[in-house]
Amino acid sequence: MNKNVMIAVIAGIVVAAGAAAAFAATPAPKSEDDAQPVIARLSTPTIPAANALGSPDAPVTIVEFGDYLCTYCHRFHEKTKDQLIANYVDTGKVRFLFKDFPINDHLDGGSSLAAQASYCAADQGRFWEFHDGVYDNWGGEKAGWITKASMAEYARNAGVQDSEKFQECLDSGKYAGVVRDNYDLARGVGLNGTPAFIILKEGSKPELIPGAAPIETFQYVLDQLA
Repeated sequence: MNKNVMIAVIAGIVVAAGAAAAFAATPAPKSEDDAQPVIARLSTPTIPAANALGSPDAPVTIVEFGDYLCTYCHRFHEKTKDQLIANYVDTGKVRFLFKDFPINDHLDGGSSLAAQASYCAADQGRFWEFHDGVYDNWGGEKAGWITKASMAEYARNAGVQDSEKFQECLDSGKYAGVVRDNYDLARGVGLNGTPAFIILKEGSKPELIPGAAPIETFQYVLDQLA
């Protein structure tokens, strides 16, 4: 992959083709020290129960920003994620975490609803089972398939034991603010599409892989950091 396609993301600034654009949600850092709180937030699970995959001692962290209604997020899940996990996460080289960027909420609000449901499932220890189940049984971008009733069914299929507790969590909007915060974080670091993968390693400049890139793209970037 041509290195020119890679985009460096540093706490609110996207640098691409020599141009810089800052977003109001996260002011541009004046120094590397100012960037550290944003990098720490990026590399920390949204809630503790929505844990990162892989060893906490892995030298590299990949943060996926995704949308449960997103066609290309589904494509990444279907074509690339398993290889990435097997080659880099399971081998201790990378830890992998997911954060919401519900940019398709303008369709029917389903993006945020599914994101909230994932954290309600996480409350019962089934975050990744729910997350994977949504993408494994993905219903398209505009089909209106994400509803409270369908999310309850997905939760049961993911092994969530207390359906009533799950429904109460979803009905209460317990995680609505959390999902919104993830959206603001994504905008704040300059993202404008899903999926987007921010790659972090201490001592190295953060890198962005935009879109449903093939495994070869991840290999190119990750092997440079090894």
